[in-house]
Amino acid sequence: MAKAIHSMIRVVDENLSVSFYKSAFGFNVADRLDFDTFTLVYLRGAESDFELELTINKGKREPYALGEGYGHLAFCVDDLDAEYKRLAAAGFNPRKIVEFKREEALLARFFFVADPDGYQIEVLQCHGRYK
Repeated sequence: MAKAIHSMIRVVDENLSVSFYKSAFGFNVADRLDFDTFTLVYLRGAESDFELELTINKGKREPYALGEGYGHLAFCVDDLDAEYKRLAAAGFNPRKIVEFKREEALLARFFFVADPDGYQIEVLQCHGRYK
């Protein structure tokens, strides 16, 4: 059976991205592999073995065009309101909290926040299928 182990995004500024993911989601550098033309940085939180792989192409200064095919990363938290306030206080400008319902039943509470490269990250309240 296959096991999901990481997702990769391309970022322009390694330090800015590592700092964001540490401050916003408690991710720490699990590994860093430096090559002639690019660097791979693997970030991991304490809750899971799943990693976010940052690819930094050396010499790249302009932001990447994210295109219309990129969806989002998603993280689940125990206290959505507290995380919203924490991220807002840190200057990350989260978008408003949304309650997603079907026939009046709450399916999810969430908000989005953008990382330094513009990738959208969904932050969901642990509830239902989001645990």
